[in-house]
This record gives sequence, C-alpha cells and structure tokens, in this order.
Amino acid sequence: MKQSLPMYNYKNLRAYQKAYDLSMKIFYLSKSFPKEEKYSLTDQIRRSSRAVCSCIGESYGKFRYPAHFVSKLTDSEMENLETQVWLDFAFSCEYINYEDHKILSIENKEVNLLLNYMIKNPEKFIFKD
Repeated sequence: MKQSLPMYNYKNLRAYQKAYDLSMKIFYLSKSFPKEEKYSLTDQIRRSSRAVCSCIGESYGKFRYPAHFVSKLTDSEMENLETQVWLDFAFSCEYINYEDHKILSIENKEVNLLLNYMIKNPEKFIFKD
C-alpha cells in the first residue's frame, strides 16, 4: 500500500489547524448566545467557521487539478471572511466582549494570511503523483 506524504494530509496544514481551533472556540463561545439567535447568528457563525476547515479538506480532494485546488481555497477564504463579519455582529450585539472579539479577530486574520499564502503558492501544497 502506497503511503501518502505527510504534507498531503490536510490535517497537517497550519491553516487547517488554526481554523479548526478557531471554529471550536467560536462553538463554545456561541453556546452563550441568546436563544433567539439560535437559527440566525449562532448557526451562521458556527457554519461559516466550520466551512473554512471543510473547504481546506475539499481542496485536497482536488489536488490533481491546481485551478480546482485554488478555487476551494478561495471558498475557504470567503468563509473565513464571513466568520469575521459574524464575529463583528456578535460584538456589536454585545454577545461577546471586546477582548474575545479582539483575540478571535486576530486568529481569524492569521487563518486568512495562511490561506492567502496557499492560494498564491499552490505548488508548495499540491501533492505530485
């Protein structure tokens, strides 16, 4: 059985790891959001933050096709930016405090920078047969 290279595993990517950690922090923090936000802000911020990770995983399903690989990464970047919008709403609605918003926004920006690097340098992340 042929083993895949360690880098081929999307779970080894720093972007995936940071996005996953951020998504879990958002999940636990959003548990305190008001019940009336369950089907709006709570669901949306959880969905978008999780989608960052799933799009990274999906990108590796397209590793043989560089344009598709990059396309899925740009989807991930879009979901990450959406997550920031929901974080801003959560702060403005006073569901999260200034410090939590600041920390999560910094982590969100770090994920965005990592995704942007991958998008601009796909050859460093694409597994060659």
